[in-house]
Order: sequence, then C-alpha cells, then structure tokens
Amino acid sequence: MKAFVFPGQGSQFIGMGKELYDRNPLAEEMFNKANDILGFKITDIMFAGTDEQLKETKVTQPAVFIHSVVSALCMGADFKPMMAAGHSLGEFSALVAVGALSFEDGLKLVAARANAMQKACEKNPGTMAAIIGLADEKVVEICEEVSKSGKIVVAANFNCPGQLVISGSQEGIDAACEKMKAAGAKRALPLKVGGAFHSPLMQPAKDELQAAIESTKFKVPSCPVYQNFDSLPHSVPEEIKANLIAQLTSSVRWTESVQHMIANGANEFVECGPGKALQGMIGRIDSSVSVHGAE
Repeated sequence: MKAFVFPGQGSQFIGMGKELYDRNPLAEEMFNKANDILGFKITDIMFAGTDEQLKETKVTQPAVFIHSVVSALCMGADFKPMMAAGHSLGEFSALVAVGALSFEDGLKLVAARANAMQKACEKNPGTMAAIIGLADEKVVEICEEVSKSGKIVVAANFNCPGQLVISGSQEGIDAACEKMKAAGAKRALPLKVGGAFHSPLMQPAKDELQAAIESTKFKVPSCPVYQNFDSLPHSVPEEIKANLIAQLTSSVRWTESVQHMIANGANEFVECGPGKALQGMIGRIDSSVSVHGAE
C-alpha cells in the first residue's frame, strides 16, 4: 500500500522546481498561478535567488508548499495515495494534494501561516536545537524538568528514533542542551532557525491562523491524512481544521505517524517535494519499507 509524504521547512534549495517548470506544462501553469496568488514572483527566488532570500520564512514556506504540491500532481495517474502525511508545513501540502483544500486556498493559508509565525517570532523570540542519540522519553523528561524552573522548552519534532528537535526560549534551550549532553546525548546542536516553532511561544501565530483556517472551506480528502497533532488518520473536515490549528503550538509526532501508517498497511512511501529528509527519517523508523522520491 502506497503512502505519500510531504516535507516541511528546511528542505528548500535554490533551483527547486525549475526542472519541473521547464518540462511539464501543468507545473508551469501552477507555478505561474502561485506567483499571481502571492503577488510576487516567488519562482524567481526559487529558481535563481539567493540562499538568504529563500531562507525568509515568508518565502520558504510557500516555496516548499508549491514545489511539493506540484511534484505530486505532476505524477498524474501515478499519484494514487491510500494515505498521506506531511511534516509540519508539509501537512498543508498533503491536504491540497489529496483534495481536502484547493491549491489557491492552501497557498493563501500557508502564506498567512508564514506571516503569522514571523510576527510571533518577533514578539516571542526563541530558538530550537536537535538532540541526537537520546531516547524520546528522556528528552521529554528533561524538557519538563527545565520547564519547572520557569524556562520554556518542549520536545517539538519527534522525527525518528534518536533524533528529536526541542523548541523554546534561548535560556530554556541552553539549559536543556546542557542536561541532554550530561544525560548521554551524542549531540545537542542549536539550529539556525527564526524562532521557537511548535512551542507555546507560537501562541500568537496560532490565534491569528485560527481565524483564517476556520473561514476556509475544507472537503473530505480522497484518502486519510495522518496529522502531526495526534499522529492519527483523519478525513472529517472539522477534525482536520482543529488539528491544523493545534499544530502550531504542539509537537510534530512524525515517528508515530509513520508507525501508524505502516501498521495500517503502508509498505511504500513516496516523498513529494524538495530534498530527501523524510526518506531518511522513514528509513530509520522502519528499514523494511520501500522509500523513494516522486519521479
């Protein structure tokens, strides 16, 4: 059974989508439509901009979303998902690809999400760090311990066994990283990110995005979407919307999402979008399944 997965922020690179644009009329049409919706030529940045331009949250999130959705839809008859999931931002790509949202509405929500997150980062500064080689339970335990002292830090991304990302205030991250290393983590690596994504510090963005999501029309998707908030399959529009809103301040439960998809019959995963990050994560979650990118 085939599952399609969609990457999040961090998978972008200069030149992303250019080959698709040049060889596929549908891709060209969708990229041009995205330029019109956004009101600027995001393709100029994606295809030939600078890393600094592409790293801006307001550019990165729409760029990854556009490339991911176009990659899926340009597969034509080969795009036949029995289940789908996206990592953080990728959840929006998944929902559009399987028909729960229109491309236009999905892109507008992603742009709104990016702007809301940028504002939240400025209002509540924070950061993130990758923790390598420590059990999930221990990472959560240390985050809770540090939080009791008044500092903000949470387990934000459960990417795969032995690879988690924590998020919070600078002092919370610093204190947690020291404790993680003392507890035996192979690495506690600060990340170059604009803020504390998937933490309580994103509450202003959640409040802002909630109104936009609630006013957008969602439909029943063509297959279940395994959502980050609870790692479970969802097809009911109201549930999907509630989980999307909750996602901004909650953990990305990627390991569990993949495990649930495999338990429900997925034996082949196809990553649609830039990079190969999810392929690597899925391979570490369960090496017995087939994993590859969209052709």
